[in-house]
Amino acid sequence: MCGIVGMVGDGRPCVSVLLEGLKRLEYRGYDSAGIATVHGGDFEIVRSAGKLRNLEARLGERKLTGTVGIGHTRWATHGRPSEANAHPHRFEDVVVVHNGIIENYASLKSDLTAQGHTFSSETDSEIIAHLLHRAYRDCDDLLVAVQTTLRQLTGSFAIGVLHVAHPDRLVVARRMSPLVLGLGETENYVASDVPALLAETRKFIFLEDDDIAVLTKSNVAIYGLADLAPIERPVRNITWTPAMAEKGGYKHFMLKEIYEQPRAVSDTLRPRLALADGDVALEELGDLEARANEWDGIAIVACGTSYHAGLVGKYLIEELVRIPCTLEVASEFRYRRPLVDKRHLLVCVSQSGETADTIAAVQEAQKRGASVLTICNVVDSTLARMSDAPLYTFAGPEIGVASTKAFTAQLAAFALLTIWLGRRRGVMDAEAGRGLLQDLIHLPVLMEEALKEDKHIQATARKFVRTNSMLFLGRGLGFPIALEGALKLKELSYIHAEGYPAGEMKHGPIALVDDETPSLFVVPAGASFEKTISNMEEIKSRGGPIIAVTTTGQDRVKDLAEDIFHIPPCNAFLESFLTVLPLQLFAYHVADLKGTDVDQPRNLAKSVTVE
Repeated sequence: MCGIVGMVGDGRPCVSVLLEGLKRLEYRGYDSAGIATVHGGDFEIVRSAGKLRNLEARLGERKLTGTVGIGHTRWATHGRPSEANAHPHRFEDVVVVHNGIIENYASLKSDLTAQGHTFSSETDSEIIAHLLHRAYRDCDDLLVAVQTTLRQLTGSFAIGVLHVAHPDRLVVARRMSPLVLGLGETENYVASDVPALLAETRKFIFLEDDDIAVLTKSNVAIYGLADLAPIERPVRNITWTPAMAEKGGYKHFMLKEIYEQPRAVSDTLRPRLALADGDVALEELGDLEARANEWDGIAIVACGTSYHAGLVGKYLIEELVRIPCTLEVASEFRYRRPLVDKRHLLVCVSQSGETADTIAAVQEAQKRGASVLTICNVVDSTLARMSDAPLYTFAGPEIGVASTKAFTAQLAAFALLTIWLGRRRGVMDAEAGRGLLQDLIHLPVLMEEALKEDKHIQATARKFVRTNSMLFLGRGLGFPIALEGALKLKELSYIHAEGYPAGEMKHGPIALVDDETPSLFVVPAGASFEKTISNMEEIKSRGGPIIAVTTTGQDRVKDLAEDIFHIPPCNAFLESFLTVLPLQLFAYHVADLKGTDVDQPRNLAKSVTVE
């Protein structure tokens, strides 16, 4: 889970492009960073431990002038965060950056050590440089040397390679880790993600597994790993602007992205709503249209926040489409014999479309004949290409590690999928479809209304900033939001937090209740309101502080909760879009008041591209 950026140019020094690209990739890893350029027949390398600002300070002391180079920002997997373990790694005439995990590195390192190689880091990545040096010595052909080296690796990788004998080129390759090529006029680029290069180009090529690409200032050539046969990949024009990846005056990316949610949901919904027909227009699902009535069940696989979106999706699909729907943690799905086959639709959910565990789950489902639909935010990502059809969210780039707008955009995608399934399976008529579509159209306005609670939420966060533990509780669609609220608080503020179904509280979690352990209830008006009120009374009688998220006008909540975050009334099936917003803001403000790194929480990375 690291960030790679590279450039091959002809005039300007590449260091400023590499550094700016790394800043846009720092969400992928931030325990060390480095840059290498080629100049005067040798490498110029600057590395540092810690955040990217440490590297930037060192670059201010040492001017790199090369026009060809690679940069890397690291999230540690093998080897502690340190300058020695920072990338790029050099051995003799080769420099390498790597994202991924080399599973057989121990045996490869043992073999190299026996041949007299010595290593300067604890990483699995450094062995790639050693293998490349050995392979190039034997063949004197850089492309063949990369092919020979990659054939020895087991695991996942995205790599960038520089060689002193070829100062005009950069060789890159990928397997199960993302890489995109950016095309310029007299410069070409590579990066782990599109935002890194938006200031330079809007033309991108998305590499696929076992692609090897050779970049020069005027050309990009792609080859297959198996036989080095030339490959053509389509050029995509990306409509994101650099400003979409900037803070725009907000203190943190996360706060900006919280406030972007009405727009993200609207952009995901509006182009697809066919109000007159009471239906949705999802042309991208055309390949699945003929199979919509053949499925006996649906399986959803996801990780983290996407898993919580999947739980909302499961509730919507089962309630409104009346088809059995299972939800699985992707990392568990592949390690057993899942009960999916050709009569199942697998829905995988991933913001990046590059989540390693979810990719493995899809591969397992495809072996068993299941149809696959991907909900993701990145066009032409690995999962989008693997699936029978992608259902894209239009949230724009999400930089904050803790997902916010990607979550509500995923909820929007599940709402669209629910209507699509209901209409095609004949369980939702046009009138029912129109009613739900009308409510979806109005949803962004309601979200903006809910965000107006921000100042009150900030004041409440100040009261609870020193708490050590919290419970998040809800019923029905409030349960996945309780899970998501607890996740946001723990990953941002490092406060222990647990999400539970409110009805399960008395089966264990109530033992944690005391006057220093607050409970936050998701309790909007609806079918489970009275039952949740009873759970709140159980907490109140034991002296536990209570915070509540509820619909405006629910007076009974006032008697039980010390602090209340209000949402406007809405369609009960869509309440998750609103109830999650106060919990995101609460977690954000608690973390900000504690002084933690909101956009880059410790030990976390944005895209989990390794298992």
